[in-house]
Amino acid sequence: MRKNLLIAQSGGPTAAINATLAGVVERALTSSEVGGIYGARFGIKGVLKDDIVDLGEPLTDPKQLGHLMHTPAAALGSCRMKLPAPGEAPDLYDAIFKTFAKWNIGYFVYIGGNDSMDTVQKLSACAEDRNCGVRMMGAPKTIDNDLCGMDHSPGFGSAAKYIATTFSELWCDCRVYDVPAVTIVEVMGRHVGWLTASSALARVTGDAPHLIYLPEIPFEEERFLADVRGQLEKNDAVIVAVSEGVRRPDGSFVGEEGQNGVTDVFGHKYLSGAGQVLESLVREKVGCKARSIDLSLMQRCSAHLASSVDLREARLLGGTALDRALAGGTGQMSVLRRLSNSPYSVEYDTIPVEEAANLEKFVPREWINEEGNFVTLDMMQYLVPLIDGSFGSETRRGMPVHFFAPKAHRQDSEA
Repeated sequence: MRKNLLIAQSGGPTAAINATLAGVVERALTSSEVGGIYGARFGIKGVLKDDIVDLGEPLTDPKQLGHLMHTPAAALGSCRMKLPAPGEAPDLYDAIFKTFAKWNIGYFVYIGGNDSMDTVQKLSACAEDRNCGVRMMGAPKTIDNDLCGMDHSPGFGSAAKYIATTFSELWCDCRVYDVPAVTIVEVMGRHVGWLTASSALARVTGDAPHLIYLPEIPFEEERFLADVRGQLEKNDAVIVAVSEGVRRPDGSFVGEEGQNGVTDVFGHKYLSGAGQVLESLVREKVGCKARSIDLSLMQRCSAHLASSVDLREARLLGGTALDRALAGGTGQMSVLRRLSNSPYSVEYDTIPVEEAANLEKFVPREWINEEGNFVTLDMMQYLVPLIDGSFGSETRRGMPVHFFAPKAHRQDSEA
């Protein structure tokens, strides 16, 4: 008897997460071992609540599958939910596996980052204990590029392309006046600086950013002010890239002021804006015009600047995850490894999910300059292949056409 496939998405959305979803579905449609193809709405919460939609019917249409490829954010909805250990909440796991049994699920693919891989790890261990036969696989995504066990994460390349393009355009704007001014651009990245480092790609066509500050290097305010003054001696307009997660030498976040230590479900502190803090510092201590810009959600949902390399790799990683499940694998995550920079090439594989769950990959110290305020040529060579090519969606009257998941369809009887 053929088993059904269930797919869910989790964590922060990206411009490529739906390409991974498309890759899983695309592979399932070619398999004689997969029956129905279903999606859980809002991640693992949808599994708990039996909030399941049928993906098979709409996505058998190649045109709809193509629209899904180019749709940003999580078409199935997402969540940030940390599962307790199976022994701590047996009723919760009973509900999850009841849904699996009801829908005759034999394969579950969870698309997400390092916290999501923790869910895959727990579900895989629980499935083994229950001897239920559901094969659990993780498919990677994160704009932060902090997943261990792989060269880079799908979603990062498109976010990097948006960031670099934005810095290039900002430089065109900021340099039109001869009045000294500092523009500070805050980029996502709580603990790792990959995204902020990608702003350096704007140097391919311009002269900004002039300074880059990553969480991997302790942030010293006096050193920062000296750097800014030094750049103002050479440029009327200075553009600074700063990670939202830059920390002072004592470990405190520059952007956590006024948040009173409030954290989310994963224990991450809420940050109030490192860029705004530094804008005030420059205005007060340097005495010139200063502004701050927070790129915010646009970093992760700008499909109009998606990298074709990123979307292609995201799709293939989705297919690889299901391939391994069909071959009998479980408790694993699909990964890619770089074989060459020039010509750029990668290979696809899977690793045990525990090699990625709850871990973070940091920017190597040797890819940051000695002064700690920019990146090196090695970083640039790593980044350049990941943003190649445009991969625009179909348009209608000048606007991109997106895919929207069907409404929830609940079964009234046991599958």
